[in-house]
Amino acid sequence: MLNYTIFVVDDEETIREGVTMALEGTYRIFAFSSAEAAIKAFKKDAPDLVLLDIGLPGMDGVQALQEIKQIQPEALVIMITAFEDAKTVISAMKLGAYDYVIKPIHMDGMEVTIRNALDTIRLRKEVHSLQEHYLKENLPCFIAESNAIQDVMDFISLVARSPDTPILIHGETGTGKELVASAIHYRSPNFKGPLITVNCASIPKDLVESEMFGYEKGAFSGANLSGKRGLVEEAADGTLFLDEVGDLSQEAQAKLLRFLEEGEFYRVGGTKKIHIKTRVVSATNKDLDSMIEDGLFRKDLYFRLGVVKVHIPSLNERKDDIIPIARHFLYQFGKKFNKKFVKISPQAEAALYDHNWTGNVRELRNLIERAVLISGGQDLTVEDLGIRPGNPFKAPEQLRSEKAMPQLTSDGVDLVWMLNSFEKHYISEALKMSGGNESQAAKLLNMNHHTFRYRRKKLEVM
Repeated sequence: MLNYTIFVVDDEETIREGVTMALEGTYRIFAFSSAEAAIKAFKKDAPDLVLLDIGLPGMDGVQALQEIKQIQPEALVIMITAFEDAKTVISAMKLGAYDYVIKPIHMDGMEVTIRNALDTIRLRKEVHSLQEHYLKENLPCFIAESNAIQDVMDFISLVARSPDTPILIHGETGTGKELVASAIHYRSPNFKGPLITVNCASIPKDLVESEMFGYEKGAFSGANLSGKRGLVEEAADGTLFLDEVGDLSQEAQAKLLRFLEEGEFYRVGGTKKIHIKTRVVSATNKDLDSMIEDGLFRKDLYFRLGVVKVHIPSLNERKDDIIPIARHFLYQFGKKFNKKFVKISPQAEAALYDHNWTGNVRELRNLIERAVLISGGQDLTVEDLGIRPGNPFKAPEQLRSEKAMPQLTSDGVDLVWMLNSFEKHYISEALKMSGGNESQAAKLLNMNHHTFRYRRKKLEVM
C-alpha cells in the first residue's frame, strides 16, 4: 500500500501527528499545517488522496478544495470537520469532495473511508489501463499533426466522456468519419461494449426498419421462425454508428427519433417494448439543412442526433497531415506487398502536397496502395504516383497589384487581410456565376455546402 501517497492538511499539530502515526507504514504521508503549503506541494507532485480540514486559518478547506479541483478535477479529497459544521460539509460535497470525517477523529472509521477512496482510485486506474489496451488493439491509426485535426481530436476526447449523448459527424466523403466514430467509442465509458456500424445507404429501404430494430417471428413473409434481434439491440451498452444517416427513410427516421427520445422501441410485428442503453453516433456528407428545407429529413431528428456536432476538415484543409499520412500508408502497403521502401522522394512529396484531394484520405490511401504495388524501386517517385505538382492558385486581378500583394519586407504584411480578401473574392464570384445558388457555388470552389455556408457567413459575403 506504500504506493499510495496521502496529504494530511490540518492546523492542529496533535491531529497531524496522530493521523500520520496511524497511517505511516501503510501509506506515504506528508503533513501540512496550511492549505497554501499543501497546494504548493500539490502542484509539484499530486498525491492520491488529500485529508483536508475545513476550519483552516488563511485559506479555509472549502477554498482549498476549489483550488485543488481546478488543478486536478478528479482529485479525491476527504474533508475533516467539526460536528456543527454541517452546512459547510454540504457545500464541500457539492464542490466534489469524496467524503468527510467528523472530529474527534476515530481512526478505525477514517481508515475505512480512506480504503474506500483508494479502491476508487484503483478502479479508475484499472479502467484507464483497460481502455488504453482497447484503444491500442482496436483503434486504427489516426494521424493528426495539423492544428485543424488536432482540435477535432481534442474535442472528441472531451465529448466522448458521456456514455449516451448523441453525436453527429459531418465531413466530405473519405475524410474518416468511421475512424472518428471509433475514436469516440473507445474513449467513452462504453468502450467495453460493442461498436455496431450501420451503413444506412446500403440497406434496401424496405428492410431498414427490420434490420435496425429486428422483427418477431411471422412478422412478414420470409421472416425467420424465431425472429431476429436488430442492430440497435446488438449495440446495447456500446455505440451504434449510423453512417450516411441522411439516407434513412421517413419511416425509419420516425422510429429512430422515438428510440432517441424514449430509449425504447418495438421490433417489427412486436407488441413488447424493448429498452436498451447505447450511444448513437451518426455521420453524413450530405447537407442536412437543405434536406430539412426540402422535407427529406426530419428537423426534430436532426436536433436529437446533433446534440454534439463534430466537423471533420477535408484533407485540403489539413495539408500538414498529407505527407505523414502518405508515409504511414507507404509503410502499411510496403509490409502488405512485401516491399521495402525507404522514403517518398522530395518531388513526389511536393506532388502529393499540391494535389487537389477531392476524395480526401481515401483517395490518398488508394493512390499510395497503387503506387506501392507497381513500384520497383526503394523510393516512391512522382512516376509511381502518376500525378504532378499542380500550379499554385493565382490571385484575382485586384490582388496582383503591388498594393494588394506587397513584397514581404521588414515592415511585414497583413496576411490575414490578404487571405480573407482572396477568399471573399472567389466566394462572391462563385455566387455570381451560380446565380446565387449556394450549392452550385460551393461545387465551383470544390467545397462542401456546409463549409461554403460557414465561410460565407463568417466573411460576410452578400
